[in-house]
Amino acid sequence: MFSYYMPTRILVGENVVRNNASAFALGRKAIIVTGRSSAQKCGALNDVTDALNKIGVSYDVYDKIENNPTVECAYYGGRFAKDHGADFIIGIGGGSPMDASKAIAVYAVNDIEPMQIFDGNFVNKPLPIIAVPTTAGTGSEVTPYSILTLTKEQTKRNFTCEDCFPKIAFLDGRYTVKLPIQVARNTAVDAMCHAIEGYLNNRATAASDYIALETLRLIGECLPALKSGDFSVPICEKLLFAASLGGIVISQAGTTIVHSMGYQLTFFKDIPHGMANGMLIGAFLDWCGDVCGEKIARVVEAIGLSSVCEFKELMKKLLVNESLFTDEEIEAYLKISMNAKLASAPKTVTIDGERDIYRKSLL
Repeated sequence: MFSYYMPTRILVGENVVRNNASAFALGRKAIIVTGRSSAQKCGALNDVTDALNKIGVSYDVYDKIENNPTVECAYYGGRFAKDHGADFIIGIGGGSPMDASKAIAVYAVNDIEPMQIFDGNFVNKPLPIIAVPTTAGTGSEVTPYSILTLTKEQTKRNFTCEDCFPKIAFLDGRYTVKLPIQVARNTAVDAMCHAIEGYLNNRATAASDYIALETLRLIGECLPALKSGDFSVPICEKLLFAASLGGIVISQAGTTIVHSMGYQLTFFKDIPHGMANGMLIGAFLDWCGDVCGEKIARVVEAIGLSSVCEFKELMKKLLVNESLFTDEEIEAYLKISMNAKLASAPKTVTIDGERDIYRKSLL
């Protein structure tokens, strides 16, 4: 027995925004949520504003989203949307702007304090959201999750609301073809981790398993480009689609301890999210191999590899990080990560188990 729910309409292809301008008619006034410059540089922002102008929808731009957006950043974005009379939100960028868009959509129509967003009890439904990803990793364009940074708690936390599923996601490989090579690798690894964690998750279903293996197969086909840095629009489109499939996987099954442990590397060491996950995923596979051996073998096969050892070598080639760690830092990370929800893990999580994953990955 399982359920499957995926309400997001996905449109894929070159110039998909310009060719589907009418799909942006979700209201009369949009707030475009993005970072400082990346959406403009890749052409996505211009395509979206041209589409809005074409159909006569007015808009304002909230371009204050930083990497790993804080609760406060999203809260002020919600006030901005409310003050400007927005009736829908358009998130353009990587996971940070898209996650922030969901929180902004909630804050814009609910009179709540910043931290109350994690309660998940909203009097009013969030504003409708359109997502235009400009990196191929998080899959946020097809999930109900928003991950926000909690500065005082020194970690990240997510809230989920079915009404935060974007209504439409536009995937255009032109927006990612000029990404810096390490960003492309980090985000692809993030998508890969979504598929693996969802596949090995206690909440996995027959549907999510099928999609997870297809996600890994598609990324495996893109490994030559990820290694060489020779990207074409079709390859980038395939990676974007794979990232969305990975997002669909975690929408059904969720992630597991790799993500909750990786948050500490991002917060304390400023290691990009996908890279942090990739640094831990190999040791995670070793940790749960005694209970997930057959499924791990299918993971490796789907990617086009022959063993977990080969997979770990691939992670080392794709992820170059020279951060140094101490035992004291690992113990500090454990105090935070062990407070996460651990029921999704494929076996019982202990502090010794997490310590072993950290130590094998970082020391």
